[in-house]
Amino acid sequence: MKHRPPPAIDEEDARLFREAVGPVREFTPTEAPPQAPRPAPHPHMLEADEAAVPGELLDMAFDPGLMEVGEELSYLRDGYPPKLLRALKRGQYSIQDEIDLHHMNAAAAQATIAGFLAEAKRHGLRCVRIVHGKGLRSKASGPVLKVLTDRLLRRRGDVVAFASARPMQGGTGAVVVLLKRA
Repeated sequence: MKHRPPPAIDEEDARLFREAVGPVREFTPTEAPPQAPRPAPHPHMLEADEAAVPGELLDMAFDPGLMEVGEELSYLRDGYPPKLLRALKRGQYSIQDEIDLHHMNAAAAQATIAGFLAEAKRHGLRCVRIVHGKGLRSKASGPVLKVLTDRLLRRRGDVVAFASARPMQGGTGAVVVLLKRA
């Protein structure tokens, strides 16, 4: 948009305006009062946080049962770059579907995993999550479903990589699986 200069005001218009407005008195500007000095910044929240630390250290505000238990699962098929597994561990792949194996026996879990991965492959899914649990109620032999899931995934030719999920996605109680492209 081009800037145009304002139109010139002719003498007749200026005279009519002065008659309509009437007598005016000139405005003398006054100086603004000086601003009050601002106070120096003070880190109130930092001091409050620092004062709360000793009390928080003495108070066990978390449930030790919620902490991660067990070993992390991790696997990368030969011939694929290690950066692929790193990206999977960092959660850089979008999980497109998941299955939960809780309350299943080994035979049911094995059939469920096979059916789930076949269905994922049929739909062209690339990344899925299998929730196997941490095995906290397993006997001395250790987490049955976790070991079964690890063994089954390593044997499948359509699995490129898998790793234990990030803590907010199930941690060591779930595994994120990267499948071959269709």
